[in-house]
Amino acid sequence: MTAVEHDANVIVVGAGPGGSATAYHLARHGVRVLLLEKTEFPREKVCGDGLTPRAVRQLVRMGVDTSPEAGWLHNRGLRVIGGGVRLELDWPELASFPNYGLVRTRLDFDDLLAQRAVAAGAKLRTSVNVLGPVLDGDGRVTGVEAEVGPGKEPATFHAPLVVAADGVSGRFPLALGLAKREDRPIGVAVRRYYRSPAKADDNYLESWLELRSKDSGDNLLPGYGWIFGLGDGRVNVGLGVLNSSSAFGKTNYRRLLTDWLANTPEDWGMTDETNADGPILGAALPMGFNRVPHYTRGVLLVGDSGGMVNPFNGEGIAYAMESGELAAEVMVQALARPAGPERERALMAYPNELKARLGGYYRLGGIFVKLIGRPEIMRIATKHGMPHPTLMRFVLKLLANLTDPRGGDAMDRVINAMTKAAPAV
Repeated sequence: MTAVEHDANVIVVGAGPGGSATAYHLARHGVRVLLLEKTEFPREKVCGDGLTPRAVRQLVRMGVDTSPEAGWLHNRGLRVIGGGVRLELDWPELASFPNYGLVRTRLDFDDLLAQRAVAAGAKLRTSVNVLGPVLDGDGRVTGVEAEVGPGKEPATFHAPLVVAADGVSGRFPLALGLAKREDRPIGVAVRRYYRSPAKADDNYLESWLELRSKDSGDNLLPGYGWIFGLGDGRVNVGLGVLNSSSAFGKTNYRRLLTDWLANTPEDWGMTDETNADGPILGAALPMGFNRVPHYTRGVLLVGDSGGMVNPFNGEGIAYAMESGELAAEVMVQALARPAGPERERALMAYPNELKARLGGYYRLGGIFVKLIGRPEIMRIATKHGMPHPTLMRFVLKLLANLTDPRGGDAMDRVINAMTKAAPAV
């Protein structure tokens, strides 16, 4: 394998939602893009089967058919359970976002997005395990070193720009010395599939706010549990917990999941191990830009690799796809300029625009994480907030980051003003 065979304008490391979105938007602008994925499709991932309208918008922007006929399960909104209250909140009616969410397992969701990138003109190569960067004499990244196929044959791929979309592990940015920031929130999520005909066709994503851990004296934990149907007789059941609690790192999250499910109705079938479809799997959730800078020396960080999970609700796919589209737009402009100071000036628009779009919102999310890390605050918020539907609709818009930037209602204007006033992370 020679470098010339594999030349591209941009190499994208990782064909998850962020990497595939990046590759798609680059390719449709005529950029020669090489998308490298270490596994083979289809392949499983732990989180992300449930998609909010924010993620749906990005799918539509990639030309994905999100109709039920194309295999998507639609949902109307969020059902919140806590403080003795059960409240159904429909997704808001907005100009900027659709009014429905989606469900699809990661087993074929990621494959579908990668194929959208291929259809747009990207070249996808699977079973390519990227080991690290190729550097020039100035320390700038000019490609990647990799192992290819089951034989782990060494290969080098060259391009003037590289996108690190390699997920929470962030092996590629780590090879450049970009470590995680310890002052930013991080979460842990665990999930399992169950066969549960009683819940499989529910058209709401269900969120349980009262998680209690025997490991922490039965205190309320900062996080939530979820249950939603997959449309095939199974449900996705899981929970996410934030690191702002003193119980973080001391809690057995798999046991916490089974303890919580033990309190669900018997006819749901989640108290019976024979209904489980697979093991309990877990993953970390890197939040609030916990790895920066998002551009350095020819490399742009996209999605989880750059810590872009929403601290308010643990959503990562929407932000991976959004950052991928933004990165593509910036690279298209940068590649139209000669290498050197002019191109670098264009590339710096990426971290600057990310900060402008999400920095204030993520700052608010960091404050939120610290507040609900205190059990007394979590208890008061659940007990006194849940009985007020108008307040909870505001909370839904805030937590899901669903507002119209212009021409919205009073809730939108308050949330937008808060995010603008907050100093960017």
